[in-house]
Amino acid sequence: MVRRLVALAAFSILIGLTGLMPAHSAEPAAKRLFGAKKDGAAMPAAVFGSYAKGCVAGAIKLENDGPTWQAMRLSRNRHWAHPELIATVKQLSRDGKKVGWNGLMVGDLTQPRGGPMLSGHASHQAGLDADVWLTPMPNKRLTYKEREQLSATSMLATRNGKLTNHKLNTRRFTKAHAGIIRTAAQYRNVERIFVHPTIKRELCRQFPKRPAWLKKVRAQFGHHYHFHVRIGCPKGSSGCKPQRAVPSYGCDKATMDYWFKVAYGPRRKPKPGAKPPKIRKKRDIRMSDLPRQCRAVLTASGNLGSQANTVLSAYQPVGRVATPSPRPKK
Repeated sequence: MVRRLVALAAFSILIGLTGLMPAHSAEPAAKRLFGAKKDGAAMPAAVFGSYAKGCVAGAIKLENDGPTWQAMRLSRNRHWAHPELIATVKQLSRDGKKVGWNGLMVGDLTQPRGGPMLSGHASHQAGLDADVWLTPMPNKRLTYKEREQLSATSMLATRNGKLTNHKLNTRRFTKAHAGIIRTAAQYRNVERIFVHPTIKRELCRQFPKRPAWLKKVRAQFGHHYHFHVRIGCPKGSSGCKPQRAVPSYGCDKATMDYWFKVAYGPRRKPKPGAKPPKIRKKRDIRMSDLPRQCRAVLTASGNLGSQANTVLSAYQPVGRVATPSPRPKK
């Protein structure tokens, strides 16, 4: 009798678990649903959720070519964004000329409707992030093949033929590089600029008086081939989840020691007999993990068509440059 009751209880638990599992496991990964969309949702421009767990309605596409920019990696179809970011990228491409930057080579923005990507970025989901190559635009129009195969130039120094995360190639990183990053960081709607720690350290050295824009420039892994521009939640996007304010300038010794002595420091040897740490695979984001509005964004009709320029015009001009910064320290 006892065995029968135990078996019945176990069976009930199993039925309960299997009944719950399909509700989530049967739901496709959100990246497959958003990655399949070829155009933006024909809805009023709005952001829902956060930079790493969200979507964007009414996104428009940055043209492949402009007088002061060229879009790269066209096959990815990741040059869509909220109209405010598109307007900001275009203005940066024009303002860059003032600091000796020939024009922007624009990497990934986001997918047509945002959301998780099939590969690469964890962020770039809300149409508010843009990657700009640390390589100025050439004086010729690149072919489709060149835009797929050409590599951006790393700003890191090399040692024994390999890139080192501890030293910047100061011959390669010019005043124009510092100038284009500074220009982007001075826009009032820009909240963060992500760069490699060696670039952040160099900017801290060049600007010892700590102008306000320098606080926005944040050290981050990678980002030695490009810098990452992130704008804040646009007006009218009540469903957008903002980030916390940056805590400090990030030029202090403790911060720099973390990057160069811990994050990029020597690897610690495991203790004899110690078991290797378990690597947990990150679970794919499902639609149920995203804001409920993202379902409407996903299922909306697409292709804004001729309306795109009208929508974009409402966001120009944007990002007026703040108070000019002092000249960099020689």
